[in-house]
Amino acid sequence: MILRNDLEQYLNNLLKPQQIKDFCPNGLQVQGNDEIHKIVTGVTATQALIEQAILEKADALVVHHGFFWKNESYVIRGMKHQRIKALIENNISLFAYHLPLDIHPELGNNAQLAKLFEIIDVEPLEVGNPLSVAVRGQFSHAITGSELSTRISQQLSRECLHIAPASNKKIQTVAWCSGGGQNYIELAAEQGIDAFISGEVSEQTTHVAREMDIHFFAAGHHATERYGAKALAKHLDENLSIPAIFIDIDNPA
Repeated sequence: MILRNDLEQYLNNLLKPQQIKDFCPNGLQVQGNDEIHKIVTGVTATQALIEQAILEKADALVVHHGFFWKNESYVIRGMKHQRIKALIENNISLFAYHLPLDIHPELGNNAQLAKLFEIIDVEPLEVGNPLSVAVRGQFSHAITGSELSTRISQQLSRECLHIAPASNKKIQTVAWCSGGGQNYIELAAEQGIDAFISGEVSEQTTHVAREMDIHFFAAGHHATERYGAKALAKHLDENLSIPAIFIDIDNPA
């Protein structure tokens, strides 16, 4: 057993949300039991994930996408009401860590993608910003765009979108940002990087890739953000005195 306040302090010390500005509150978002005997982690605090946490008899749910986003309605009704009602009625605490779970150097989504894709020499994409949300690195040897597309698709179990520039050059250097980080592609191209990977694609991304001579890969928002929550569950399970498990609610986006 761990006290809720102690878990909150542990997570804040681990993920350091105070270091970065975000689009939502990070940390405890909905208060539940004082005593926590089991933790579930996941990507998004959907009704389906909350129901799975209830079935697991979890006292805490730790997610990447929680509630109370900037510019969203303050009103608690409909879908949001049902989610929060289920948490409160079952005394489940909801913790959410958005950008802190993207950028953590070991457990973060970007760090986990580097392991999956065999990227080495990881460093910030934004020069001079150690907390850069987007990062860069390189492969041990140059590979083709088709080879990287296959590697991404196989590792994430999801067919990725590959937009190749006219040169179709080989890829040695690569930058990436999990989730909706496609707008960092221009910064990567300006630094002469060969390829950029993100979760989503925008209409203009295609033109940037073609006109700035950089490969682009869209691998899915959910698919690129599963692995931080999964790594966090493993870390908590190994370092706390209670079980922690990751539950994946499939999302094709």
